[in-house]
Amino acid sequence: MNAAAEQTRAALRHNEPMARHTSWRVGGPADTYFEPPDLPALQAFLVDLPAGTPLLWIGLGSNLLVRDGGFRGAVVCLGKSFAAIEPLGETRLRAGAGLPCAKLAQHCGRQGLAGGEFLAGVPGTVGGALAMNAGAHGGETWQCVQAVRTIGRDGVVHQRTPADFRVAYRSVSGPVDEWFLAAEFGFEHAPPSQVQAAIHALLRRRAATQPLRQANAGSVFRNPPGDHAARLIEATGLKGLTRGRAQVSERHANFIVNLGGARAADIEALIDDVQARVEAATGVRLEPEVRRVGEAA
Repeated sequence: MNAAAEQTRAALRHNEPMARHTSWRVGGPADTYFEPPDLPALQAFLVDLPAGTPLLWIGLGSNLLVRDGGFRGAVVCLGKSFAAIEPLGETRLRAGAGLPCAKLAQHCGRQGLAGGEFLAGVPGTVGGALAMNAGAHGGETWQCVQAVRTIGRDGVVHQRTPADFRVAYRSVSGPVDEWFLAAEFGFEHAPPSQVQAAIHALLRRRAATQPLRQANAGSVFRNPPGDHAARLIEATGLKGLTRGRAQVSERHANFIVNLGGARAADIEALIDDVQARVEAATGVRLEPEVRRVGEAA
C-alpha cells in the first residue's frame, strides 16, 4: 500500500461516535466517518461510495443534532486539509470549507478587510455557513460571496456563482448532490485597527450574552419576521426549562445547553417542547435552525 492509500485508510473510521464531532457533544455512531486528507482522496471516496448510501457533510458539528441511534450512512468531515486561505486580490480571498468562520474573521481583521466581522460570531465552518447562509449581528454569509467551489457525488468539482443558488434567511438551495469545498469572498478596505475593534466588540457582546462555556449548538430557532426567538421563549417563561440533562440556557433563551450527560433525545424533546409552548402562548410557530439527522436509540 502506497503512502497516499495508507493516509486515506487512516482517515476512514467505522462506527464512529458522533458525540466526538458535534458541539452539543451528543450523538450515536456513524456507520462510516471520513476526514479526507486531500481533494483526490475525497474524490476517490465519493466515487467508491455505493449510490444509495446516505451522505452527511459536517465541519465543527455546530447547528447539528445527531440522534442517539446514530447515522446509517457516511459522514464526511472537511477539516484542516480544507481550511486554507488564499488571497485573490486586495479585497478578495478564497477560503476553504473546513476553515472555522472565527479564523476567517481574524484573518480579515489582520488584513484590514471590512464586511466579514460578523463571522467572528458564527460558531461553525465556512462550509456550514455557506450551506445555511449563517449570520450573526446583522451580517449574513452570502452577502460577501462572489463564487463557490463545489464537489458532486460523482467526485467532479464545479465552479459556481451565487446565481446558481437560491439564498434566503438561513436557507440556501442549489444544485442537487453537490457540497461546498471553498468560497471566494469580497470585502472592503478599512484600517486593520478599525476591523479588529469591531470584531473585539462583537466577541465581548457574545461572551456577555451567550453560554459559551457550556456545550451548545448556537441559536436553536430562526428569528421570526420582525421579532426574536429568544424574546418569545423568554416571554413564555421557558428560560431554565430542562429535559433530562438538556436545558434552555438561563443566559440566552434561544440556546439549549448540555448540562453534562445529556442525550440527543433530551435535546430534541426540549426543542419540540419549546416550539409547542411558544406557539400556544403567542401564536408564533418557531422554526428550528438546527438540523436533526439519524435514528432514535
